[in-house]
Amino acid sequence: MNTEQKQGNAKKALLLLFAVNLLNFFDRQLPGVLGEPIRKEFNLDDAQLGLIGTAFTLMYAAVGLPIGRLADTWVRTRLISAGLLVWSALTAVSGVVHSYAGLVAARLGVGIGEATCSPACQSLIGDLFPPEKRSRALGAFMLGLPFGLCLSYLTGAWLGAEYGWRTCFVLAAVPGFIVALLVLKLPEPARGAADAPRVAQPVKPHSSWEGYKSVMRIRTLWWIVISGALHNFNVYAINAFQTPFLQRYHALDLRSAALVSALVVGLVGAIGLMGGGWASDRLSRRRADGRLLLAAGTMMASVPCVFLALAQPPGSIVSFMIPMALGTTLSFVYYATVYAAIQDVVEPRLRGSAVAIYFFAMYVMGASMGTYLTGKLSVFLAKRAMAEAGAPAMTEAFRAVGLHDAMYVIPALAFCCALVLFAASRTVAADMVKPAAAVPAPAG
Repeated sequence: MNTEQKQGNAKKALLLLFAVNLLNFFDRQLPGVLGEPIRKEFNLDDAQLGLIGTAFTLMYAAVGLPIGRLADTWVRTRLISAGLLVWSALTAVSGVVHSYAGLVAARLGVGIGEATCSPACQSLIGDLFPPEKRSRALGAFMLGLPFGLCLSYLTGAWLGAEYGWRTCFVLAAVPGFIVALLVLKLPEPARGAADAPRVAQPVKPHSSWEGYKSVMRIRTLWWIVISGALHNFNVYAINAFQTPFLQRYHALDLRSAALVSALVVGLVGAIGLMGGGWASDRLSRRRADGRLLLAAGTMMASVPCVFLALAQPPGSIVSFMIPMALGTTLSFVYYATVYAAIQDVVEPRLRGSAVAIYFFAMYVMGASMGTYLTGKLSVFLAKRAMAEAGAPAMTEAFRAVGLHDAMYVIPALAFCCALVLFAASRTVAADMVKPAAAVPAPAG
C-alpha cells in the first residue's frame, strides 16, 4: 500500500472515530440537557441531580484502568465496537426507568461502555498519524466533543419539549448500534507504525502493573493528570448545570436555554480544537514545550472571559453569551494540545494505559467532583440566600441565586489549571519519548 492510500485510509478511520466520539458526548450530555425536567419528575435537589453525573464518572474511571490495558493488548476496533453497543443499550434503558435509583444504575452502565472510547481511539490515532500531524488528528477526533454537546443540546431540548425527556434517551441509542457495526470494518494498525523508525531492539512485554509503573515515572504526565482533574471539574460542572442555570437565573425556557448552551459550550469549541491543533503542531516543531505553553496561555486567557459572563445580571443573554463563547473557545485548545502531549511523552505500547490513568484521575478527582460538589455548593448557597432573606421556604428564586454563585468556582479552577500546565511545560522536553519500532497488531 502506497503512502497516499495509507493517508486516505487513515482519514477514513479518523472520520469514523470522530463519529464514535460524537455519540460518546451526545449520550453523556443528555442528563445535563434535560436536568430540569428530570429534577422535577423525581423531586431532586441540585446535589442529587449532580450525583447522576458523579455515578457515571466514578464507574467510567473505575473500569477505565483495566480497559486501558486491554487497549494496549487486544484488538482496539473490537473493543470500541463492544463499548459502543453497551453504552447505547444502557442509554435506551435510561429512558424507561421509573425511579431515581434506576436512572443512576443505568448511567453506571453507560459509564462502563463509554470507558472504552478514549483509550482505544486515541491509541489508534497515535498509530495512524505521525507526530507532526497528531495534534490536528486528535483535534479532529475531539470535535466529537463540541459537536456531540451541540447536537445533544439541540435535539435533546426539542425532543424533550415535544415528547418528554424519556423519548430522548431511547432514540439516542439507535445511531450507536449502526456505528458500532461500522467500526468492526476498520483495519488494526501496527503499534508505533506512525512513529519514526529506529533499529528494532528486543522488547520485554509489559505486565499490567509494570506498564502502569513505567507510565507513572513520567514527570510531565503527573502535571497533565492534575490539569485534567481541574479542567474536567469545570467541564462537568458546566455541562451539568449551565442549562438549568440559564433556565433559573436568566429565565429562559428549555429550548432557548439549550440553544444558548449549544452555541457557547458546543459549537464554538470546534474553533478552539481546530485552531489549537494547527497552532500546537506548528509550535511543537519549533520547541518541545510548545504544545503545553499554548495550553497554559489559552487556559489563563479563558479565566476573565468566564468570570465576565457569570457577572452579567439576569436577562442579559447576549452579554453572557459573548464572553462565555470566547472562554469556551480558549479552553477547548486544551484537548488538541494536552492529548497530543501525552502521545509525545509515552511510548506507543503504553499509550492506552497512559490515557486510562489520565482519565481515571480526571474523572475521579475532577468530573465526579464537578457535578456533585457544584450541586452541593449550589444547595448551600441557596439556603444561605433564603436565610438572609428571612424566607420560610425554599423557592426557585433562591435556587437560581445559589446556582449562579456556585458557578464562580469555574474561573477559579481554570486559573489553577493554567498554572499546572505551565509547570508541565517545564518538564516535557526531558520526558519526550524516543522513537520506537513498530509493534505488530495483536491477533484477532
